[in-house]
Amino acid sequence: QVQLVESGGGLVQAGGSLRLSCAASGKIFTVYDMSWYYQAPGKQRDLVASVTPSGSTKYADSVKGRFAVSRFNTNNTLYLQMNNLKLEDTGVYYCIARASSWLGDSPRLYWGRGTQVTVFS
Repeated sequence: QVQLVESGGGLVQAGGSLRLSCAASGKIFTVYDMSWYYQAPGKQRDLVASVTPSGSTKYADSVKGRFAVSRFNTNNTLYLQMNNLKLEDTGVYYCIARASSWLGDSPRLYWGRGTQVTVFS
């Protein structure tokens, strides 16, 4: 009922920047927390950053001071500004949203398909 589409990934040299975007669409009543997870090759998916509807944020220790998560509630869009990228930031970045589709609906967790970020030296 809710679709999430990420964009903005690509190849970037270490020390560079990228901005990821995630657009939520479909049958949306309320979007609650939105998050970015990332999965390095051969590893599990880990939280990168999350943001509540009121703008409270949380970050993984490895990205604090380098990444900034934000959202635009009017059109349910999530962003991740990634600065000073490191080789270990390479992986697939997924957008996640907890959302309900109608009044009284129990919130469900939705995942995007991911966008690849590759950092090279």
